[in-house]
Amino acid sequence: VRCSLDHLFLLPGVQSNSWSIHIPSDVTGELGKMVILPCTFTHPYKMFDRTLTAIWRIKEPYNGTVVFKCVSQSTSEVCKTAISYKNKYKLLGNPRHKDLSIRIDNLTWSDSERYFCRVELSGDIHDKYESRNGIKLHLIAAPRIINITVSSNRDHTFQARCTAEGEPAPALTWTGPPYSNLSSSTSTSHRVTRELQYLTHDGKYTCTAVNSHGRAEGAVYFYRFRSSSSSFLLILIFVPLGIKVLILLVILIFTIFSRGGTYHCMPQ
Repeated sequence: VRCSLDHLFLLPGVQSNSWSIHIPSDVTGELGKMVILPCTFTHPYKMFDRTLTAIWRIKEPYNGTVVFKCVSQSTSEVCKTAISYKNKYKLLGNPRHKDLSIRIDNLTWSDSERYFCRVELSGDIHDKYESRNGIKLHLIAAPRIINITVSSNRDHTFQARCTAEGEPAPALTWTGPPYSNLSSSTSTSHRVTRELQYLTHDGKYTCTAVNSHGRAEGAVYFYRFRSSSSSFLLILIFVPLGIKVLILLVILIFTIFSRGGTYHCMPQ
């Protein structure tokens, strides 16, 4: 890996060429996997058997958020981890051998930051030095469909929406039944949404996401309920209703006549 030399501000009386930090300017990692951030340094001491602290921070040097920190009290003691944000930062190098390299596990989008390594040597004097330019961590990712839906609008039309993510941001295309629908797309960083408007044909609609690291597909099925004709629908509703009314009338008439009595005339 090609590294850039990053000279730092030093205490008076220390030669500037005695202190240095070697880091690459950029590192690329894949989403969901691990990446190694290398960092080595030099100092003017032939031996240093006092407390040594290794620190990694993000966003900006000197004041950025600390994501990793370990402390070694002597050359015979390993650097004990004091801070490891979300327990995903692991020390790979040996700070006593001038190596502060770390590993970041299970990369997420939020890990795409600039990282700064720092070492502190404690003794009669307290020497601190840190990379000023840092390492920019870039993420790459194959496309992934994260949401695909069909919904209706207030005007009773239907639309299909597909959202995918990846780095570089993937290109989205819709395929499916013959149509002359309009489509629109929006994107934010590594996420892209493409909408297929005014769906008119039933069937399977497929969304395909493609970038330089792969492709992904997702599908949604669209079917609308429709009657063969409105008159047929009315027949289906009213014919059974008419039959029930007729049956009730017959039952009512039969009941009335069956309860009718025989009248006898009494002589006067």
